[in-house]
Amino acid sequence: MILFKDPFDAGIQLAARLLHYKNAPNTIVLGLPPAGVVGAIQVAQALNLPLDIVVPRKIGAPDQPELAVGAIAQDGTLVWNEDVKQLLGLTGADLSPIMDLEYKEAKRRFNLYRAGRLPLNLKHMTAILVDDGIATGATMRVAIKSARALGAQKIVAAVPLGSQESMGLVAHDADETLCLYTPDFLPAIGTFYERFPQTTDAEVIELLGKVNPH
Repeated sequence: MILFKDPFDAGIQLAARLLHYKNAPNTIVLGLPPAGVVGAIQVAQALNLPLDIVVPRKIGAPDQPELAVGAIAQDGTLVWNEDVKQLLGLTGADLSPIMDLEYKEAKRRFNLYRAGRLPLNLKHMTAILVDDGIATGATMRVAIKSARALGAQKIVAAVPLGSQESMGLVAHDADETLCLYTPDFLPAIGTFYERFPQTTDAEVIELLGKVNPH
């Protein structure tokens, strides 16, 4: 079942449900790169709000990299999918090498995408976190935790689609959630998009520059 033409279309549909935040003071849209920034720019432009990023990285299982055991953000904020971790019998020592690599990659992307910008400060802000979808919820949950650490007063998690179980976890961490569709079965986020191209580093930088020119 195709729900969205592409991530831009998903962002437009999200924006239509977030119009009550248009021109809201002390409010910012935070995209989760790479693909989340594609939808986030649509939200930021429609709501006339600034756009920035937080960079979560999935911590995959050693033998199943697509399976999220947890996630880490650019500031070292960390969350675990404890049920997956226990099911696979994994320890912190097992996951430490992968965690270190993903932390370095999160920092690399954050610094690359935000080059030339002031440090991200969310103190007393409402942060609208936008991604292309939620599978396990780990990356959105760590993004929420990171935004809280940066001082965000209120956090809205906004996604085009997500599993019911994962949205329950996210709702526990966020102050408000918006999920347009919760399919009964969610094999992969991209299966619900007609076109789901890889978003490059250069494209993320270009998108950020459209809303926040240097």
